[in-house]
Amino acid sequence: MASPPVRSRLAELAERHALPPDARGRLEALLDLVAAAPVSITAVRDAAEGVDVHVADSLVALELGPVRTASRVADLGSGGGFPGLALAIARPEARFALVESVQRKCAFLENAVAALRLTNVSIVNARAEAWGEGLDAHDLATVRAVAPLPVLVEYAAPLLEVGGALVAWKGRRHAGEEADGAAAAATLAMERPAPRRVNPFPGVGHRHLYVSLKVGSTPNGYPRRAGMARKRPIAASSGR
Repeated sequence: MASPPVRSRLAELAERHALPPDARGRLEALLDLVAAAPVSITAVRDAAEGVDVHVADSLVALELGPVRTASRVADLGSGGGFPGLALAIARPEARFALVESVQRKCAFLENAVAALRLTNVSIVNARAEAWGEGLDAHDLATVRAVAPLPVLVEYAAPLLEVGGALVAWKGRRHAGEEADGAAAAATLAMERPAPRRVNPFPGVGHRHLYVSLKVGSTPNGYPRRAGMARKRPIAASSGR
């Protein structure tokens, strides 16, 4: 069970982000589930640290319009449930598909969804680029701590409808990664990913959310077969 400081911090986050009345209890339960998981599904399992590193870091995306208004969300590489489960708790009126290729992590997510009684979440055990049913079906894709920016753009673009948005969590800005992300976006009918500096919790240091809107249809040849986005990422120098 969460400690009083964790509960107090959750209350602060609930007020900051205008969360639904039952969100604080569900977020507390989620932290307890992460701490009690029989296998390590995330590097940070202690609730006292996770309330900021996981929950606050996930919820800060609610400061962005596309996250506040989305109705069909694909969370890519969901892992231990952040940001996907945290945002699903915060936005019960939206539908969330948590896309995760590792079976043991999917098992944790399934158990968490059942324990938290979330009716707006489905679990997809697949790689993002191999999920055919998800193509052109979402108005938001979220992704945190998964891959370099050009890879994330390539994962997300085929899953988004025109006008949909990618929101990617990143730390310190890197000019080379941003240039490659822009090249991937140009190839995939997305806007250049724009960084927004955020402050989810005190002492976080450099934290940015990159936002990229889909402005046209996904070009022929995408998504490429599973693994190619990482093996041969689109780069500014090559355009492929």
